[in-house]
Order: sequence, then C-alpha cells, then structure tokens
Amino acid sequence: MNYNATIASKSFDTILANSRKASWSFFGKKIYFYAPSFVPYDNQYFTSSRTTFPSISLSGSSCALGCKHCGGKVLETMIPATSPKKLFETCRILKNKGCKGCLISGGCLPNGSVPFEKFLDTFNRIKRELGLNIIVHTGIIDEKAAKQLKEAGIAAALIDIVGSEDTIREIYRLNASIEDYNASLRALNQSGIPFIPHVVVGLHYGKLKGETRSLEMISKYTPKALVIIAFIPIKNTVMGTITPPTSKEIAYIITEARRMLPETPLVLGCMRPLGKHRTRTDTLAIKAGINAIAFPDIAAIELAKSMRLDIKFFQKCCSQLYEDL
Repeated sequence: MNYNATIASKSFDTILANSRKASWSFFGKKIYFYAPSFVPYDNQYFTSSRTTFPSISLSGSSCALGCKHCGGKVLETMIPATSPKKLFETCRILKNKGCKGCLISGGCLPNGSVPFEKFLDTFNRIKRELGLNIIVHTGIIDEKAAKQLKEAGIAAALIDIVGSEDTIREIYRLNASIEDYNASLRALNQSGIPFIPHVVVGLHYGKLKGETRSLEMISKYTPKALVIIAFIPIKNTVMGTITPPTSKEIAYIITEARRMLPETPLVLGCMRPLGKHRTRTDTLAIKAGINAIAFPDIAAIELAKSMRLDIKFFQKCCSQLYEDL
C-alpha cells in the first residue's frame, strides 16, 4: 500500500471525515482527555496531580534488549521498585499521597517478556490492602503468565504489538516473530484480563512498516481499547536523530484502526512528538474521530469545543477509556 499517496491525496480529508462519522455513530460525539502522573500537565483547561496515577518500573532502568529507539531511557522516567517489598512500600506511600492506581512496567528479559512473576503476590496484596488499580505492561506473554496475571487481580494488561519481522529484529533487537505477538494477543484474550494493545507508528526508523499488519492481528481478538502511539527520537539513543513519522501518517493509522476495529475505542496515547508536531497530530486525531487523547494539546481541546463534543478529563491511564465510555 502506498501510504504517502493516500495521505497526500485530495481524498484524505474525506478519509478523516468517514472515520469520524463511523466513530460518532457508534460512540457518540464525545472526546475524553487523560492526564495521569507520568508527566506534568497544566493549562487553563486542566491541571493534573503528580501522584494520582504514576508509572513504576520493576527493573529500574535495566533492560536486556537495549532497543534502538529507547535504550532504557524511558525506564529512567519511572519510579523504580525492583523487589516485592519495595513495590508494596512504594504503592503504600503513593496511596497516602492520593494515588488511585499505577502503571507497572519494566525492562524486558532477552525473550521480550517483562519479569513480573515474583511480584504476582504483591499485585494481589496491593489490590486487596491498598485498593489500587494495577495496570501491567506485559511484553511478550504466554498463556501461563497471562493466567497468573488474571489470578493476581490486575485491572488490565497493556502490550505493544509489532507487525514487522524486520522491526522486531532491527529495532527491538529481539529474536522473536510476528507470531509471538499474535500468540501473546491470543493468551491475553483467552485469560479474560481486560487488555489494551498499543501500536507504535513509525517505530521502524520513523517510517511506516507493519502497522497495518499489527492492526490486522489485533482485529481478530476483542481488546477493550486500542492505543495508537508514535516513535519519538530520544537523545543519546541509537535513533536519537531519526525523524519521527508525520502527523498525517499517525492520523492515517488511526483511520485504518477505525476501519478494522469499528467498535473498539481508540486512544491517542502519551508517547508522541511534542511541539507543533503534537498540535498537528492531536487536531488531526480529533478530525479522525479519536475517542480519547492523553495529555492533549490545547489546540485539540479548542477544536473539540468548536465541534461541540462532550469533553471530560480524567487523571488516570488513558488505556482505561473503556471504563469511562
């Protein structure tokens, strides 16, 4: 498929309009905005708390893969909690500061999974004693691990889905296949855990490669929502000087997601370029009928208001959109 020809064509506005119409016909004329505690968010429309919904890394800044786009830098922005005792104590302190839940992630093992097995009892204890919602970013996962997470009582599972063998090998530096991601989707689907796949636009050196294949895989299952995010060049990483995908390319993947998953809530997630790029991306996402945006640009909020959309703000992970619709 020639993405660039489609995006550059005069019919792209029609594609956006059709996507928006399909979204509104199923979900209504509404848009939900999310501002968890991952980064500060403060403007005339909303100010977020720094403790309501933070992110925690079970591995600190350590990751066995050293992916070209991240190099462990994203993990450095999270609260480290590398033992069950530390995790519970961290959550207890956060609870006392007003925390309602947290996103738990971590660096991957060589097989692409996140090492959460020794924390399973702690997840259950956090839910039971502190009443916090635990959302786990799983990485590649099998049926046994998915069942364990279900039994641990987590609120939801997140997973990045990659639809290109080249991207898996070259960017993730992972000896895995597309089928491993398909099997992960199947395992989560069968487990009964609410799961929310993520698709990273432009992960392959800023170019579109495999995103529609990812959407095709996801469309075979019943996720609670789908999050679209985009590659961001991070300083001091292998891909730190790579140009990110264009706003139109991100919007195009949103419209493809709506076409393939017409009844699935779509979210523009927190990982996407800042500045004028974000302004363009967020406004195009509104025009494409996105159901939610994390940390929305002011221009997108104002566009939503001008379109008379029902607007609500939430201080939690955008993946929980399915609970709010």
